Amino acid sequence: MASSNIFFIIAIVTVFAIPSSLATEFVVGDEKGWSLDFDYQAWAAGKEFRVGDKLVFRYTPGVHNVVRVSGVEFQRCEAVNNTDPLTTGNDVITLLTPGRKWYICIVPRHCAARNMKLNITVLSEVGSPFAAPGPIPGSQTPSSSTRGNAVFSFYGWIAFMVSFVGVLLV
Repeated sequence: MASSNIFFIIAIVTVFAIPSSLATEFVVGDEKGWSLDFDYQAWAAGKEFRVGDKLVFRYTPGVHNVVRVSGVEFQRCEAVNNTDPLTTGNDVITLLTPGRKWYICIVPRHCAARNMKLNITVLSEVGSPFAAPGPIPGSQTPSSSTRGNAVFSFYGWIAFMVSFVGVLLV
């Protein structure tokens, strides 16, 4: 009886701990960081952003900033109804909900003239009971650069280990 209780506890911990441990930290712009004249849409194009992931905006404090805006504000490169911009130069934003997200630098002309804007789509958390949106008709499915294969391998490994520990405890 004690062995089945331990097995059950391990299984529950595994189900709840794994999705948060799979979160990824994305440094926006990679080594270029959050700076002028960089194509952030091309940078984001091959990436899969999920709830729980983090965006890290690295830049020289006092030179740039980061503001989350609406889609309309993104198109206009202006922040109308926003709180104070992030200004530390190492701003970390945790993606808490699925959906479209828009970020801009509101230093004059940095967004409109110098391309300091990022638009991403955040998918549901890996292992979430909510289904992630399906592919857009006519779009290409990302290749092996996605997390899918790694996630299934990881879950397979965990299932194997839980089964193995369960057999040892019986």
